[in-house]
Amino acid sequence: MPYSPDLIAQQILAGFDLYRAEFRELTAGARERFEQARWNDIQEASTQRINAYEDQVHRTAKELAASEAGSSVTDAANWPAIRLAYIDAIEERFDGELAETWFNSIFYCLHRHDQISDETMFVHSTRPASRPPSRNPLTRGFISDGSLQNLARQVLQEFSFTTPWEDIDRDTNMIVAELQQGLPDWAQMDHGLTIELVQNVFYRNKGAYLVGRLISQQEQWPFVLPLLHREGKGISVDTLITDESEVSIIFSFTRSYFMVEAAVPSEMVAFLKRLLPGKHIAELYTAIGFYKQGKSEFYRALISHLANSEDRFIMAPGVRGMVMSVFTLPGFNTVFKIIKDKFAPSKNISRATVIEKYRLVKRHDRVGRMADTQEFADFRFPRDRFDPECLQELLEVAPSTVIEEGDVILIRHSWTERRMTPLNIYLETASETKTEEALYDYGKSIKELAAANIFPGDMLLKNFGVTRHGRVVFYDYDEISYLTEINFRVIPEALYPEQEMASEPWYSVSPNDVFPEEFPVFLFADIKHRRQFCKMHGDLFDASYWQGLQQQIKDGQVIDVYPYRRHQPAV
Repeated sequence: MPYSPDLIAQQILAGFDLYRAEFRELTAGARERFEQARWNDIQEASTQRINAYEDQVHRTAKELAASEAGSSVTDAANWPAIRLAYIDAIEERFDGELAETWFNSIFYCLHRHDQISDETMFVHSTRPASRPPSRNPLTRGFISDGSLQNLARQVLQEFSFTTPWEDIDRDTNMIVAELQQGLPDWAQMDHGLTIELVQNVFYRNKGAYLVGRLISQQEQWPFVLPLLHREGKGISVDTLITDESEVSIIFSFTRSYFMVEAAVPSEMVAFLKRLLPGKHIAELYTAIGFYKQGKSEFYRALISHLANSEDRFIMAPGVRGMVMSVFTLPGFNTVFKIIKDKFAPSKNISRATVIEKYRLVKRHDRVGRMADTQEFADFRFPRDRFDPECLQELLEVAPSTVIEEGDVILIRHSWTERRMTPLNIYLETASETKTEEALYDYGKSIKELAAANIFPGDMLLKNFGVTRHGRVVFYDYDEISYLTEINFRVIPEALYPEQEMASEPWYSVSPNDVFPEEFPVFLFADIKHRRQFCKMHGDLFDASYWQGLQQQIKDGQVIDVYPYRRHQPAV
């Protein structure tokens, strides 16, 4: 096609529509997969939906470059006009903010980072802060007639599935009991008590969630009902969650993305923001599958923070990594991770392997125990925003990634990740109770990762962090592998005492061999911590524990991992 800003804008938008159609199709299939208990298909669809974005971006960019307008498309000077035409094309769309991010991805695929500006792409959004609500309301309300029993039953009857409820009377009674325990007396008697729920169900892994809020005349609370499908029994309500911090954990940056139909993404995010005011909108877009939009919102928040603060980058607290170098902004709850040019001798891996490990985590089920990351290329920051010692260290350990360009520092490749307190540092000042809780959750995190077919590899305390909710999360991915790839072994008995005293093992060791009985000494320098942990999670030091999990995974089982505290006993 000849050069025409309007035609090029339409072709970019056509590529976006293809992506959105695939996204919607994969999302819409979540209900059927849940109803049919197709757990492995759920994981495959989740990965496919993540990959869909980049795949379609590259197809669209390739088609544009190969078209008759190819020379015009690759000339950045033409993009201000293309951008203006694109603004007109998306004016009436309800997913316009996503369309802008798509435009940015196409531009970046075809041009150098130093050609980015607010004239060539959407560094800042042009979308209005608020739009008229869509024709189809996001939520539906259920108003109490003075009977919590009737209110709870009405909700369950409205949200029906092709698979029947296992025991709707039992679930109704459980919801009422939880409301009576959690609500003040005046709220329970409120005839105007309202449950407002998002009309579409949130699906993730083996669970489905009804998400909304409970509203009285004086107050409101989150209202989340996790649903389970027990094969051969039916669908049941597992518990009721009305605590904001617990709902926040369900929507955590350590979780896989929900599959939920959102015709107007900004409307869904605005509603979730009312439930979880402590979460940034970048996290909420990401939580419902729009991780590229989350990346855009994160970047805008970062440049806004730099423009409105005097924060300087410093090295992140904690033991220096052997593969990655990590720095942070004290007033911005994020760490920036770059790959060093040279690794410690004990690290027998390549840069390409490290990159693939981090991308694997993006695609895999994180079960609440691995931090989500965003991958960035070509960050440019003013030199004076770096603490001198921080900048010196970065230039020393990663000169191919951290480049000096006069008064600007170019970071060629990095990942961003939520900042947490390293577990080893946390334990230095934690009370006895907090120490016990953290050690228990540390072991639980290892077990839940294993249940998701992930072996962390380097399980040292320094590679785990503690979130603001006190959860222990793994964040160092350069040695992770699939659990089923590991050969868990018992150390064979020595034939004579001298073998045990030798500096080298008396038995052969292959690259994927792991000996769990070595873990206690390897993981814990503090004897007291080691003994505490052994009492809590001693099974982790037994090869048979790991071998049993491997067999379950090989048999096709998807092991249950719950993202909330369960108030109901397992059935």
